[in-house]
Amino acid sequence: MSGKFKKQLSLLDLTFIGLGAIFGSGWLFAASHVSAIAGPAGILSWFLGGFAVLLLGIVYCELGAALPRAGGVVRYPVYSHGPLLGYLMGFITLIAFSSLIAIEVVASRQYAAAWFPSLTQTGSSNPTVLGWLVQFALLGLFFFLNYRSVKTFAKANNLISVFKFIVPLLVIGVLFTFFKPANFEVQGFAPFGLTGVEMAVSAGGIIFAYLGLTPIISVASEVKNPQRTIPIALILSVLLSTAIYALLQLAFLGSVPTDMLSDGWASVTQHLALPYRDIALALGVGWLAYLVVADAVISPSGCGNIYMNATPRVIYGWAQTGTFFRYFTRIDEASGIPRPALWLTFGLAVFWTLPFPSWEALINVVSAALVLSYAVAPVSVAALRRNAPDMPRPFRVKGMGVLGPLSFIIAALIVYWSGWSTVSWLLALQILMFVLYLLCSRFVPTQHLSLAQQVRCSAWLIGFYALTILWSWLGSFGGLGVIGHPLDTLVVAISALGVYYWGAATGVPAPLVRLEGEDESETCIDDSHTRPVAATAIS
Repeated sequence: MSGKFKKQLSLLDLTFIGLGAIFGSGWLFAASHVSAIAGPAGILSWFLGGFAVLLLGIVYCELGAALPRAGGVVRYPVYSHGPLLGYLMGFITLIAFSSLIAIEVVASRQYAAAWFPSLTQTGSSNPTVLGWLVQFALLGLFFFLNYRSVKTFAKANNLISVFKFIVPLLVIGVLFTFFKPANFEVQGFAPFGLTGVEMAVSAGGIIFAYLGLTPIISVASEVKNPQRTIPIALILSVLLSTAIYALLQLAFLGSVPTDMLSDGWASVTQHLALPYRDIALALGVGWLAYLVVADAVISPSGCGNIYMNATPRVIYGWAQTGTFFRYFTRIDEASGIPRPALWLTFGLAVFWTLPFPSWEALINVVSAALVLSYAVAPVSVAALRRNAPDMPRPFRVKGMGVLGPLSFIIAALIVYWSGWSTVSWLLALQILMFVLYLLCSRFVPTQHLSLAQQVRCSAWLIGFYALTILWSWLGSFGGLGVIGHPLDTLVVAISALGVYYWGAATGVPAPLVRLEGEDESETCIDDSHTRPVAATAIS
């Protein structure tokens, strides 16, 4: 018998989930990559990334408060544009989330190799057999913590989060005592120009470091008072993380020994591959280097644990749309955990570690995949406002006429800045999945929409993919350079604006939102009141 989700998560739990998901391996590796790509101007890249994610987070506030559903990130597109769009978002989100778990355990192992060199191959960032077994053991621990109950996971995450934030604050304080203003002038403030500032957002790992909002949405069915808790947790997570990230980057830029910059900022990653640990050693602060390594093992582990929690909810949400195996909608009655989906998550996470990837090898692809999963949210909000104006919205975003298209444009630019080598195959793979859906459409429930209607409602996304591939091929971010910078950025922005209004105008005429209790397996139990929590259907 399928059980029910249990509402056990408080505002503190949810905020720590957001902050914990944001503070993974990103802050540990990104500083030197951002510096090498953008120089001191990389500080602007952090503010740009924070602004982009804040916009997307505000948009998600409206969806999360109005429709608190497990795996909401893949279900909102279904409600606004039909099952075909949900299928495409489910696929890209599952790739991003499951590989994120693997990336975080890889990061933990890479930093742990500073103490235990036998974990990493000599002259490489790839693991030895022992290193891979350590990664597997970490994945097993994440699985165990999430298998029992969501509250067990939350308590473990809260404890980890306290330590995770003490060390970055110590790093900021200590490095500022070595601050050298000359570092911002020796090679110029922006040695790589505006292109470097923009590219650092994607290729430098900034957007990857920020994207921890969807785990908040993924556990929406298990949150107490979601209409109030979700918006506050989303906004708090982004604002606090932006402040800490900006201060970390500033402290790093100012404390790099000036003689290391004789060959320019591009060589920083060669000298400081593990940025904060290496710079602490270079400055003679051994105790700080020790703490950084300890935190570097714990922080990514905490983030990986959060995505081990979020990914089963995404799988569950995808299965609820009818375009993935219904077996994964099962919830354990005693624990309230979607355990079949958790087992699949564990298997996928192990799979992503098999090619022995490095953090650097996967980061750009995962960043682009995550942004793609976020980018649909503003279009879904606009379509639901158009076709379901009477739906109760406890948190209604003001200025959506500006914030909606602006957030979509910024998301499109971040994907474009990922470069041709990433855009070409990632978006082409999505188009291939679209074709496979059409070929297998007779096996997919229509949910009151014909295949032709589903294609009409989803054509804007395929158009967006095709245009982005074209502009990336012709553009200056790894492409042919036919369209120079900043003209290419302007072209992408104009195209994204047109696609946004196209998508907003082609939502399903009668949005496909179920009653929260329509499917017994999805009925939520609020442990604090021991009664079912009602939800609103769109009629």
